[in-house]
Amino acid sequence: MKHILVIDDDRALLLALEATLSGAGYLVETTDSGQDGLKRAYERVPDLILCDISMPDLAGTTVLQALRVDPATANLQVVLMTGKARDEVSMRSAMDLGADDYLEKPFGPDALLRCVASRLHRRELNARVAEQTYEDLRHALHSTLPHEFFTPLAGILGLAELLRQDLDHLGREETLGMIRDIERSGRRLHRTLSNYLRLLELEADPTSEGSLDPKTAWTLVSATATAAAERRERVADLRLEGGPQPLPLSEPNLSTLVEELVDNALSYSRGGTPVKVELTADAGHVRLSVADKGRGMNEQQLKRIGLFRQFDRSTYEQQGLGLGLALVKRMVEAHGGTAAISSSLGAGTTVTLAWPLRPAGGTLTS
Repeated sequence: MKHILVIDDDRALLLALEATLSGAGYLVETTDSGQDGLKRAYERVPDLILCDISMPDLAGTTVLQALRVDPATANLQVVLMTGKARDEVSMRSAMDLGADDYLEKPFGPDALLRCVASRLHRRELNARVAEQTYEDLRHALHSTLPHEFFTPLAGILGLAELLRQDLDHLGREETLGMIRDIERSGRRLHRTLSNYLRLLELEADPTSEGSLDPKTAWTLVSATATAAAERRERVADLRLEGGPQPLPLSEPNLSTLVEELVDNALSYSRGGTPVKVELTADAGHVRLSVADKGRGMNEQQLKRIGLFRQFDRSTYEQQGLGLGLALVKRMVEAHGGTAAISSSLGAGTTVTLAWPLRPAGGTLTS
């Protein structure tokens, strides 16, 4: 039986909604308090929430934002209701805040039940897509992970053997070049193993906590991006823009996100072209974006992009087997954020991560 939580300060309407939904076979829980509604949602996550926008103790928009920040409720289906013909929150802005649907009062039983059925159906579709995504992940690991482990390992062993056999006949520069290649292969292997283990940790416990103040977050973003550019010998191409902003991540997780995105941007763009890393806040969100002027992807590739899919692999050998992108997406979502990618063939790619912004007091913006 599907569980629906209804939050509205109109007691008469609550009774009517409960009667209609219960009569349709749903398990219905009601409350006239936004604060109590949040508490109930956290204690027993429902399948769907119907929430009034205008309530005396906690606005419906604030309830919605709080739900979206918490990983346990971030993907809940939420329908906002309003009794005003010209509410301060329009249908479009309600959707921008993360609402899944919008009901304007007064509405009849048929409209209510159609909306609820549609939202619950969407929830089931989302669950199936997520399940298929991680099934693809498991298959991809099985088929490509050995290659990604053994390729750098073979490089390390092969170069080490050459050094052992020909050390007396190699010049200094040639020897140093081999050592640099061994170091690069070792870093690649270490990165692949680290990402794989981190992803397994997220699958076991996706609700890992973490929070960084603006100065620490910006310092870490700058240092990690610079270190990635130094390894690729492309510090001159790096552009750091924006400034200090709070981020709901631990230091290791933020370092991983920035390293993966910046290294990917450097891998897919030529030396001498810029890679821009930007940390900003706007419209109630803090955003971290990484943009390059590389080869990009066409519309079809963007539609087909998957956790491990690599395009033109025979021409462009990508390190990390796409595991980095999978890790970034999973890590962002585990901390209540979203990840988006835009790209144009021959013009470059931009990856943007966004989280709802919390003001200094820790209370969500309304």
